[in-house]
Amino acid sequence: MTKPNMKSVLVLRPQDLQDVIGMATAIDLVEQGYREASAFPLINAPRRRVHSRKNVRVSSFPGGVDGLGVIGSLTRAESLRHDAQNQVFPTREHPVYLLWDSETSELEAILIGEITEKRIGFSGIMALRTAATSGVGFRHLARKNAKVAGVYGTGGQALHKVLALQNERRIDRYQVFSRDADNRKRFCERLSKLVDAEFVALDNPRDVPRGADVVICATNSNVPVFDGNWLEKGQHVVTVVGSNSALVKGGWLQSGRRENDDVTVARASFIITNWRESVEQDHQAGLMEPLQKGVISWDKIHELGELLSGAFPGRTADDEITYHANNNGTAAADLAIAKYVYDECRRMGRGLALELPTPGEQ
Repeated sequence: MTKPNMKSVLVLRPQDLQDVIGMATAIDLVEQGYREASAFPLINAPRRRVHSRKNVRVSSFPGGVDGLGVIGSLTRAESLRHDAQNQVFPTREHPVYLLWDSETSELEAILIGEITEKRIGFSGIMALRTAATSGVGFRHLARKNAKVAGVYGTGGQALHKVLALQNERRIDRYQVFSRDADNRKRFCERLSKLVDAEFVALDNPRDVPRGADVVICATNSNVPVFDGNWLEKGQHVVTVVGSNSALVKGGWLQSGRRENDDVTVARASFIITNWRESVEQDHQAGLMEPLQKGVISWDKIHELGELLSGAFPGRTADDEITYHANNNGTAAADLAIAKYVYDECRRMGRGLALELPTPGEQ
């Protein structure tokens, strides 16, 4: 029982956050978050990042979802290293979520750790949220009769995106490529136990989109992973690298990171981003560079919330190439998932009660 003039805040640790949420629920929550963010934009703001001289990066995601009664933030830190082709993370710390009640401003919970998909546990930082956001794109943009998917990447991000796609479409065959043959083999073996589909490890990246209905790119690459000329009519494409200009300004990279080339954006009928403002704020190279070259214009770029609200129609023909630049996370997604997990953990009796003085009475 909480003492007079004291309040209780639930603290959830990494071990408390396991086995709580599945991909289907996460996709539904992320869709709700983005739909509400479109209706009331003031509750969310773009991701912000700061870097130390040693390239330790802190990313902050402020916002909330009124329909779920939550407002707050996600903050996470990591150290970065780069070569010409790829980005790696020597250290990635636990993310920290702060959840306040969006009606009363009361602090409800502090979540420390990665929220994971309950079937597979930890496999990558922010992998569940990123995949669930891609899942919203799959739901609304991939052709209804999609049966074949191509996948670039064999890490945790790619693993989760396969689960998200399979939740939205009955895919029969996945064509998988990454630079390491052993990783490709392990990836296919693991997913074949989770998903009722054929997984084929490819030796040639050119073969990934051949005959595919959906093309997933989920890598740590700094440079384009595939040639946009390889794309075929009717495909839905998703990428996840959303670089920030500080990497160039700080001297760690010569140019911005991107998984897509200019041909991909030129051939796409339209481009969906999670947040258009972040493209310009962070100078995200995958879109800003073709914008500056005149390859595309801003009127080709729309937001996920616009798609969900009906302000933008999305796919209108089966032969359109649709492109979801899953360019960065937002609190609309992160806090929607975190609030659900908090509610479930509280119901299950997980976590530690942190007793604090009532604000103003300490």
